[in-house]
Amino acid sequence: MARSVSLWFALSAILCSVTAISAEQSSETKDFVLTLDHSNFTDTVSKHKFVVVEFYAPWCGHCKNLAPEYEKAASILSKHDPPVILAKVDANEEANKYLANEYEVRGYPTLRILRNGGKNVQEYKGPREADGIVEYLKKQSGPASAELKSAEDASNLIDGKKIVVVGVFPKFSGEEFESYMALAEKLRSDYEFGHTLDAKHLPRGESSVTGPVVRLFKPFDELFVDFEDFNVEALEKFVAESSMPLVTLFNKDPSNHPFVIKFYNSPNAKAMLFANLSVEGIDSLTSKYREVAEQYKGQGIGFLLGDLEASQAAFQYFGVQESQVPLIIIQNNDGKKYLKPNLQANDIAPFVKDYKEGKVPPYLKSEPIPEENKEPVKVVVADTFEDMVFKSGKNGFCLSFMPLGVDIARNWPQSWMKLLFIMKKMIMF
Repeated sequence: MARSVSLWFALSAILCSVTAISAEQSSETKDFVLTLDHSNFTDTVSKHKFVVVEFYAPWCGHCKNLAPEYEKAASILSKHDPPVILAKVDANEEANKYLANEYEVRGYPTLRILRNGGKNVQEYKGPREADGIVEYLKKQSGPASAELKSAEDASNLIDGKKIVVVGVFPKFSGEEFESYMALAEKLRSDYEFGHTLDAKHLPRGESSVTGPVVRLFKPFDELFVDFEDFNVEALEKFVAESSMPLVTLFNKDPSNHPFVIKFYNSPNAKAMLFANLSVEGIDSLTSKYREVAEQYKGQGIGFLLGDLEASQAAFQYFGVQESQVPLIIIQNNDGKKYLKPNLQANDIAPFVKDYKEGKVPPYLKSEPIPEENKEPVKVVVADTFEDMVFKSGKNGFCLSFMPLGVDIARNWPQSWMKLLFIMKKMIMF
């Protein structure tokens, strides 16, 4: 009997230990990321001024990589004052797909910042690792513009590595100040904003101005520029145009990558000069290119300088070869491209001028012109398409694959057609 009682107490002690350990582990593995779906999404979001939502798919590799970082960030931000809410939605679930459509999810993972109960939606443009997520969201959940009370405050914000917008005001009230704060709220996911009563705190620019004036600091070109029109649309246009380098540099330096993304997202036509930037004598080419960029500033065309070493993916996309550098390509918004290979410094200005005047024909990637083309089914490639299809004076029918074309050519009566065309891998890019 005594042995039975002893055994019972021993088992009880073990069970208590296991329960305690299990409870401790459960506490340690608590989920800080809220799981939302069609049934609770609207109600949850409407109760919070600031929520970050990840739209994910269970099969997505990038989502799986983000998950532990997102959870770690959620754990840290749950202790922030006030707490920052991180949530997730399985956008692959059929019942949740309307949410993915509503928030314009085009790939996974997609993160959105929802403010004021979901009334304002912004794209998340921060890092994807825990510490970076935390720092980015602390700024995003705070004021849109930080007050700069000292030179130290200004130097902490204006580090010379990114775009920073600062408003100088005689007082923090009035129409101009309200317009500036509206701009900061609208663009806060793209730029950092500050405001001050004393321009002497700022590292560059006239220190005696009392404002109202907006001063944009940037790590390129003239380093800062002032603006005094406080119409919100005018301010937004000023920031967008001033935050682009005259010539965007595309190389392996990651600090340049945000400007490359802005370049390709711009609505302007895009001039891209690809060259080996490490060879001797390249300065004359790049200097002339910059002169041309200055000449066409504000005329609807942006300029990028791509280093050969970093531009291999671009070469594959455009279908060009290293042997063609220095190479300039101009791409319109309609997808048409204009190309000049092996150019010299003095070729740049005439080429851009001819392009602007509509004198440069679009570049077509083409298969070689066939040496013989005597079969009933004619082979058409990009370089012969215009002459054989539009200028031949004959009727034609185009097919994109050979076997069906041959079959039709053999069996259709000749009176139905005089010539059957096939476009063979004709790509206009």
